[in-house]
Amino acid sequence: MFRAIVASSRGRRLFVLGLVTAVAATTFTTDFAEAKRRHGKRKAHHARVVYAPPFSSIIVDGNSGATLQANNADAPRFPASLTKIMTLYLLFERLESGRMKLDTEMRVSEYASEQAPTKLGLRPGQTIRVEDAIKGLVTRSANDASVVIAEAIAGSEDEFARMMTRKARALGMSRTTYRNANGLPNPEQVTTARDQALLGRAIQDRFPRYYRYFATNSFVFRGKSIRNHNRLLGKVEGVDGIKTGYTRASGFNLVTSIKRGNRYLVGVVLGGRSGGSRDAVMRNLLAEHIERGATRRTVAAITENGAVQVAQANDTPLPVARPDIRPVESRSVDLKPTAPSDFDGEGNPARRTIEPMQVAAAAPEPAPAQTATATPQQRMAPLTNGVISSQALPPIPGSTEPMTPVRVKTLQVKAGPVKVASAGPTQILPQVAETAPETSRSNATAKSDLAKSDLPPVNPNHGRGTGILGTLPASALAYADPARPVPAPRPVAAPATTKQAEAPKPSIRPGSWIIQVGALESEADARSRLNEARDHARAVLGKAEPFTETVAKGDKQLYRARFAGFVDKDRAEAACKTLKRSDISCFAMKY
Repeated sequence: MFRAIVASSRGRRLFVLGLVTAVAATTFTTDFAEAKRRHGKRKAHHARVVYAPPFSSIIVDGNSGATLQANNADAPRFPASLTKIMTLYLLFERLESGRMKLDTEMRVSEYASEQAPTKLGLRPGQTIRVEDAIKGLVTRSANDASVVIAEAIAGSEDEFARMMTRKARALGMSRTTYRNANGLPNPEQVTTARDQALLGRAIQDRFPRYYRYFATNSFVFRGKSIRNHNRLLGKVEGVDGIKTGYTRASGFNLVTSIKRGNRYLVGVVLGGRSGGSRDAVMRNLLAEHIERGATRRTVAAITENGAVQVAQANDTPLPVARPDIRPVESRSVDLKPTAPSDFDGEGNPARRTIEPMQVAAAAPEPAPAQTATATPQQRMAPLTNGVISSQALPPIPGSTEPMTPVRVKTLQVKAGPVKVASAGPTQILPQVAETAPETSRSNATAKSDLAKSDLPPVNPNHGRGTGILGTLPASALAYADPARPVPAPRPVAAPATTKQAEAPKPSIRPGSWIIQVGALESEADARSRLNEARDHARAVLGKAEPFTETVAKGDKQLYRARFAGFVDKDRAEAACKTLKRSDISCFAMKY
C-alpha cells in the first residue's frame, strides 16, 4: 500500500515538472521569435530611413520651351553619371571644330585606370579611340574613359572640371557645379533637374550629328558586348537617349529625350529609389504630357551666353533668366565669352561685382579710325564656340575667332567673237589692249627701236606708225605685188572688254530670314553645297533662292553658301532642321 502511494506521488511530480518545462520552452521560443521579428522590423525601418534620396523631376517641351511638369526642379541634387553629358558636350566641340577626330587615339594614364567601376578596364599606357570612348560613356557609363577624355582635352581632370563649370554657366545652368568628369561622389558637385533638362536640349541642338551616339543600344569593345543602361531605349516609342546615373547619395537618375511625330519632350528624373521605379516614373511622365507637346518649333535654339552674372556677397550664382522664356523681340548679337579670370581656382564665380555687359547688334567691323574712338562696350566681342542661330555674321562651325566681312564682286567674263578683216592668208596678230595715253607713249618709244624692216609694210591710208600701234589692215600682212590694188579695209571688230559686274544676287527684303549651309574655301564648293542642300530638302527649299557671299578670315577667303526667301523664322528653322537630319550644318538668321 505504501509503495503504491509513493509511486503515485512520484508520477504526479514528474507530470508537474514536465508541464512546467513545456510551458517555459514555449514561452522562450515565442519571446525569441517576437524579438527577432521586432529586430527585423527595426532594421528594415532603419534601412528605409537611411536610403531616401531626394526626388526631383521636370518635363520640358523642346519645341516651345515650356515647362509641362516640375517637382523640386530647382533644388540642388547630385548628378552622378549625368555628369558625363557635359563631358561629351566638350568632346563633341572638339570633334566639330576638327581638333579631334573619331579615330584619334587617347592615352590612358595610371590615374584614369584607377577609377572606380563601372569602367572599361583600361590599363596604363594603353590607348583608346575617341569613338570607342564615346560609346563606353553612353552604354556602360565608363568612369575610366571619362577621365581619359578629360586629360586628352584639358591635361588634367581638375582643369577639365573647371571648363565644364564655365560651359554650364555659358549655357545658363546657373545652379550646376562640376568637380570631376565622371560623376563619382563629390559633395561639391551639384546640379538641378531644370539645368539637366537645359543641357539635354542644348546638346541636341548643338551637335545633331554626334547626339546619335546616345541611341546606341550596345557595342563590342575588345571582344566583349556592352549593353546600354538606359532601359527605355527600344521599349518606349520615340525615345532616343540620353543618359542614366546612380550613386547612393543621388539615387537613380535619368535624362530622357522623346520625339514622337512632331512633338519633342525632354524629361529628367532625379532620386529614384531603384532603376525600375525611376524608369516607371519617367514612362508615366512622358505618357501623361506627350499629347500636350507643341507640334511646331517656336523656341530659339539654346545659345552659349558669355555674359555671366557673378555673385556679390556669397558663392552661390545669381539667378539667370529662364531659358524657356522667349523675349518679345530678339536681335542678332555677339556676346563676349567668359574669361578664365571670371572664376576662382575651383571654377566658381569670382567674388566681385560686374556691370551688365552691353552688346551691340552684329555689323561689319568699323574702320580703324572708328575703332580707336569706340568705347569697350561698343566694340564687337569675339564669337563664342556655340551655335548662335540668329547671328548675322556666323563663325565656321567650331571656330572661336570672328570673321571680318569683306565686300567683293564676282566677275563674269564673256569673250566676244574675233573677226579678221582679211581676204588673204591669216596670221596671228599681237593683242592690243586699251592703255592710258602715258602708257601708249611709252610703248611707242619702246617699239621705235625695232627695225622697220622687221615689220610688214603698211598702207599709208590706214592708221599711223609702222603697224604695231596703228590700225593695220589684214591685207597688208601679205607681201602682195605692189601693182596689185589694195582692197578697202573692212572694219575690224574690237575685242570684247572685260567688264566687272556684280553677280546677280537675290533681292532680299529687310526683315526676312535666310539660312547658311556652310562656309567653303572655293565658290565651286559653295555652289556644290547649295545643290546638295537643295537635293536633300527640296520640299522646304523649293522657292528659296541660293547665293554665295565672300568673307575674309585672316589670310583665307571663304564663300558662304546661303538661301534667301524665308518670310519668317519658323520656316527658316524648319528648313535647317530638315537639313541637319541629312548631316548638313545649317543655321537661320534675320537679314
